[in-house]
Amino acid sequence: MENEIRHNETARRFEAGVEPDLAKLNYRVTGAVVDLLHVEVPDRLQGQGLAGKLAAAALNWARTKAFKVIPTCPYVKGYLGKHPEYSDLL
Repeated sequence: MENEIRHNETARRFEAGVEPDLAKLNYRVTGAVVDLLHVEVPDRLQGQGLAGKLAAAALNWARTKAFKVIPTCPYVKGYLGKHPEYSDLL
């Protein structure tokens, strides 16, 4: 199964896997702010660290775009608390 992280700009999400087992982190951009809305990892993909990889990919992308980040997603909020290297994005 393909678990490489991809940026699906059309769907406004970062994703890994294939349907029906698609892990994703949805986002919304408003001006120079990206709101990281929701991470979803299907049961079959649990335990592979995909949520963290999705969060890191989204945060790295936000940094390259000079976006500020709103961590609406509880997982992303927790991830940011454990990874102070991203605190400049808040």
